[in-house]
Amino acid sequence: MEKGLLIVVSGPSGCGKGTVLGGITKELGLCYSVSATTRGMREGEADGVNYHYLTKEQFEALIAEDKVLEYTTYCGNYYGTLRDEVESRRNQGQDVLLEIEVVGAANVKRLCPDAVLIFIAPPSVAELDRRLRKRGTETEEVISARVAEAEREIRCASQYDYIVVNGALEKAVDDVASIIKAERISAVNKENLISEVLNS
Repeated sequence: MEKGLLIVVSGPSGCGKGTVLGGITKELGLCYSVSATTRGMREGEADGVNYHYLTKEQFEALIAEDKVLEYTTYCGNYYGTLRDEVESRRNQGQDVLLEIEVVGAANVKRLCPDAVLIFIAPPSVAELDRRLRKRGTETEEVISARVAEAEREIRCASQYDYIVVNGALEKAVDDVASIIKAERISAVNKENLISEVLNS
């Protein structure tokens, strides 16, 4: 079975990456890996479905062994992507999608050099500022901090394989879908197919 792609998508808050990905995830048959966390299981949740629930000691041991592709801490708990979880899905032929920030993306690329990195950018910082203000849910201080963080993230975009500008949503969705479709038929990913053609 042909190994699935690992697609990593990043972009600043307010750039619309969630909306873009929502337009293609089901259509292209992409799957999200189940993340791991050290927070307690909540009512109605199931291990291996909502999260892989680990102790702090277990999580830190996996980090030390390079078995966590990327992670962050929030409210005293670890959250991250397990290498085995991603590889298991890819080995089943599934294309795995990770929506993570730039530091995590760089670590994924280090551990999985064949990962495809896509950065979704706003058409301009001014437009991003306008979109954040349009939400009407955050203070001036929070908006300023988000814009400053967005500028830092955008400077990292050159480290990605592809940059998609989300100025018009439909075009951005088409661009990301085209990238994934092209990667699926890239010669780099088609050694098995070539072997089949030669030996059939």
